[in-house]
Amino acid sequence: MNAPPAGLRARLDDGPMSPLQWSAIAVCVLLNVLDGFDVLVMSFTADSVSDEWALSGSRLGLLLSAGLVGMALGSLFLAPLADRIGRRAMILICLAISASGMGLSAASQNAVQLGLLRVLTGIGIGGILASSNVIAAEYANRRWRGLAVSLNSTGYAIGATAGGVIAAVLLDNGGWRPVFAFGAVATALLIPVVLWRLPESLDFLLTRRPAGALERLNRLLTAMRHAPVDALPPAPAKGRDAGPGLARILAPDLRRNTLLTWLSFFLVMFGFYFVTSWTPKLLVEAGMSADQGITGGVLLNLGGIFGATLLGLLAARFALRHVLVGYLLATAALLAVFVPATSVYGVVFALGALIGVFVNGCVAGLYALTPLVYDPSVRATGVGWGIGIGRIGAIVSPIVAGRLLDAGWTAGRLYLLVAGVLVLGGVAVHAFRISAERSTAGAPSTAAASA
Repeated sequence: MNAPPAGLRARLDDGPMSPLQWSAIAVCVLLNVLDGFDVLVMSFTADSVSDEWALSGSRLGLLLSAGLVGMALGSLFLAPLADRIGRRAMILICLAISASGMGLSAASQNAVQLGLLRVLTGIGIGGILASSNVIAAEYANRRWRGLAVSLNSTGYAIGATAGGVIAAVLLDNGGWRPVFAFGAVATALLIPVVLWRLPESLDFLLTRRPAGALERLNRLLTAMRHAPVDALPPAPAKGRDAGPGLARILAPDLRRNTLLTWLSFFLVMFGFYFVTSWTPKLLVEAGMSADQGITGGVLLNLGGIFGATLLGLLAARFALRHVLVGYLLATAALLAVFVPATSVYGVVFALGALIGVFVNGCVAGLYALTPLVYDPSVRATGVGWGIGIGRIGAIVSPIVAGRLLDAGWTAGRLYLLVAGVLVLGGVAVHAFRISAERSTAGAPSTAAASA
């Protein structure tokens, strides 16, 4: 006999994780590996591209920022469509966009073409990230939800680290174009993987109710080893402030948390991209060799692989918001002592790895926390706008750092500035208002919870 729909979310939150749920999360991690590779592919190939077209520093800087601009546009304007057409459908569309952008980038004939194609690729990646983080949160049970979303950020660090190794090999054997071609093939290969192992968002089926929603829901429940239901739960009532996209997340009941989400993402991404973009250069400015600066940058990415996972494990035992505030304050403290430690190589490298652990965990924690703020009907919109505002911080950060360096700022002063930015991020996160129910249950479905 089929189970009643009442308490559907509670059943999923309290039940064990099935292979389907873990495989859905694994696919989301792979999607985030693309983010790590794509963000840094231009950095890996910058010297080779610059040599081929004799680019000035300013033109190369525009190329380095083009992908981030595209990601901001994708997060702000493409990701919200996932709340209308489905998260899985949006991911498939965006994978096609990203694969096309990468493939055409390999055939670029000048810097303008490459820059426009970097924007196109970034739009696809930006559209993917919001949906993949939402699906990971929705398919995890209460205990492992923080870890599931944190593992997505681990994917970024894996993509950044592996991408550097792959790019080095391909650059030695064929120049910069094969690096982009590799990215295009890898992205295209994820399309059948998504079709095979990534299910549609449960909360999308419950709130938007597309054709065949009940049958699709029951197939998923059966695959997750839960009893099917005879009927969909009652549709969630639309409040007086209900509205499409941006209007809804800025409605009075959500405005405070939405603005805090935007501020938090901006500050955290500002700090994160400063650290990952400028650390090799600033270590050299502080007196280390070029090779030692690169080593410091690599250690940041390696530390990031462990940082997000550690945050997820901590979030399984403690309130995620408190863990994230602790991460932000720890990162700020480490940044404050980083440059003064450059005279002792072993210490500075150890600090670099620790900074990688915590700064990557900050991003992971914010990705995990944001879905708790929004109902399923606007969750991709809320997460997408948060990521998009964060990408603006990522774009601004290297520009501000460069201007301050030109103005005579030392590396130590820059790191202290960013430490202060992350402290402000901790204050913003602490100010979030999340109900006790959502804080303990993760990202509940209003449709399921009301049933």
